[in-house]
Amino acid sequence: MNKKHMNELNHHILKRYLEGNCSTEDLVYINSWIKESKDHARQLFLLEESYQIGKRNPFLEKQQTKLAEDKLFKRIETERATSQKRLRIHQLLKYAALVALVLTGGGFGYWGFQNSLSPNMLTASADQTVQQLILPDGTKVWLNQSTTLTYPSSFSDDIRSVHLEGEAYFEVAKNKAKPFIIESESMRIKVLGTIFNFKTRKELQITEASLIQGEIEVKGENEEGMIILAPGQKAELNKTTGRLLVKQVNTKIDAAWHDGLIPFDQASIVDIAQTLERFYNVKIIVSPDADLTKTYSGVLKQKESINEVLKSLTNSTPLRYKIVGDSIFISFH
Repeated sequence: MNKKHMNELNHHILKRYLEGNCSTEDLVYINSWIKESKDHARQLFLLEESYQIGKRNPFLEKQQTKLAEDKLFKRIETERATSQKRLRIHQLLKYAALVALVLTGGGFGYWGFQNSLSPNMLTASADQTVQQLILPDGTKVWLNQSTTLTYPSSFSDDIRSVHLEGEAYFEVAKNKAKPFIIESESMRIKVLGTIFNFKTRKELQITEASLIQGEIEVKGENEEGMIILAPGQKAELNKTTGRLLVKQVNTKIDAAWHDGLIPFDQASIVDIAQTLERFYNVKIIVSPDADLTKTYSGVLKQKESINEVLKSLTNSTPLRYKIVGDSIFISFH
């Protein structure tokens, strides 16, 4: 199989792949193509996700779904005939993004998008670094690594709906007349205008929503329950048991990844140690004679190493530290 062919994905094979009709030879071909680069694997994942999102719409009859599929593949075939080349995967992504809209053409569907929407669906992804974007309504979103957000080029008149896979920090533009809806595989969030962190990854058993400011409605996509969060509360949904729990936590720390700042408000040295353990994957042992009633407030900037963070801490607190392997011992003057 030559390099030229491996850089492109045959549209007939892709069609069979999306429909679940791949032969063993097809799967070998796709597997080889994916192994060429992480970008290939990510693009194929996004394509399949966009296609399946549309097919999961429970409000459509099978005939409508079949018509939408035929429309998608007819467009692919037209593109192939025009260019006389195999359709590249990034071209197919544009068509796959349309599938969700085509499949929801009969009314309110999985996305909640209306017929009045522009047919242009957009996908934003973050690979190895945090990415920031502004949605059509002015909502600011930070995407953590390995995260994908799909949204329309313009929102409908009565709802703002997006789909998330991964982790994102939202500063939602206020609009009481037009709720902001975030759909994911396991959890649905509804807001009017607020700031929160949403972590929803397929490989993780727990889906989390951490509210920093405002108010959000959280419910399971499979009717696991519904709760209203207040600032400082985190909702955790166990995808295996279906249990939805609420915890009182420092929700700002859950979102520290988006700006590199770790905030503390009247935190004890134990609280600080536990937070640093989480961010830097180390074990911190606090001296037994440490005054646990004393608290500290301020913001720590994330550093490359735990050693750099501890050095900055010594400038504002009377602590001493010693690093032994992956363990850190903290004492006070």
